[in-house]
Amino acid sequence: MTATAGPKAEPVDLLSPEVVADPFGWYARLREEPLAGHGTLNLGTMMGGPDMWLATRYDDVLQVLTDPRFLTNPPADSPMADIRDGIFKRMNFPEDLIPWMANKLNSADGEEHTRLRKLVSYLLTARRVNALRPRVEKITEDLIDRMVAQSSDGSPVDLVEEFCFPLPVTVICELVGIDEEDRADWHAWGNAMATMDAPNIPPALRKCIALSRELMARRRVEPKDDLVTALVQAQAEDPSRVSDDEIVGILFSLVTAGHQTTTYLIGNSVLFLLEHPEQLARLKADPSLWAQAVRELQRLGPLQFTQVRFPSEDVELGGVTIPRGAPVAPLLLAANTDPRKFPEPDKLIVDRLTVANETHLSFGKGIHRCLGQHLAYQEAEVALHALFTRFPNLSLAVPRDELPWILRPAFTRTKTLPLNLA
Repeated sequence: MTATAGPKAEPVDLLSPEVVADPFGWYARLREEPLAGHGTLNLGTMMGGPDMWLATRYDDVLQVLTDPRFLTNPPADSPMADIRDGIFKRMNFPEDLIPWMANKLNSADGEEHTRLRKLVSYLLTARRVNALRPRVEKITEDLIDRMVAQSSDGSPVDLVEEFCFPLPVTVICELVGIDEEDRADWHAWGNAMATMDAPNIPPALRKCIALSRELMARRRVEPKDDLVTALVQAQAEDPSRVSDDEIVGILFSLVTAGHQTTTYLIGNSVLFLLEHPEQLARLKADPSLWAQAVRELQRLGPLQFTQVRFPSEDVELGGVTIPRGAPVAPLLLAANTDPRKFPEPDKLIVDRLTVANETHLSFGKGIHRCLGQHLAYQEAEVALHALFTRFPNLSLAVPRDELPWILRPAFTRTKTLPLNLA
């Protein structure tokens, strides 16, 4: 027998400073201390928005991600306002820019989602990504050589700025077709979003919208072997396949997601491994474990939660009947550290997961599973292996408790990561 969603309790603000500063502790509490009479679920909110159901246990989160009844947008006749729009309105965000803040690939449902995903899925298949590996290795080695030159006097290097960011942003920009002279503007946009720097997000966003339109115009005249060219050519063949605005939205989705998550993954992974020297020693002794290790490192972060879902009909979840259209937030980090699924979940065990069956939920599951997962794994594997091979004595240049963390909702990473290379 299931409980019917109804009795109100004090919801947890997922964006409160306390939760953002200690996501592991708070998400464990939410997972292990569900509301009385509410099955395995909890209640939460974000930035003064409506109350949401919080799915925290592995099986519940997996259901939300894979059950086709859970949509990324409320049903058309639902009284529930779009949570994303509401958040940006409360930030006094310019109304004309709000539609651009949605991830176009992930915010669509049904046939619209299938149409958009098909336009870009070929770019990030495992086969195409594998063929890209020599280029990723070359970019990695060039960045490492540059760090060596910068630290020739023995001074520390900020790994985030000099390595974690430029590697994935270079790779995704080359794949998509962002010209080198424009990448600094995309960097500014990514930094503004990463820090939720509200005053600087609108001008950075407007700049990148303009750059995207200019890029599309150039590729119509001078095609290249990149995604922008493929999209404008597909549009020329059949204008109904994709609009100009949708192409711009796809660029935002891929460039933003394609570098931010991997930037955070590489930086967090270096820190995790320095804090687990016995696991790092295993990787140095057996480099074949790196492919498994990056999956375990992704399990432990940096993603905390993904976009809210809305059931298209009443759905039973975690012992509760969720009404049609009610928002449900799947907390990925809580699921990835659920002891029911992962024994000793807070420990880093580099060979815990297999390449064929990774089981963690950081890249999602179902139709919205991250398109860039193969690329993210490859970049992290190449980057981490190269770093710890070239710099076997890599160490923190400041005490651990002095590292500045970006307390951004949904992600966990350090603002800088000063390291001694020798």
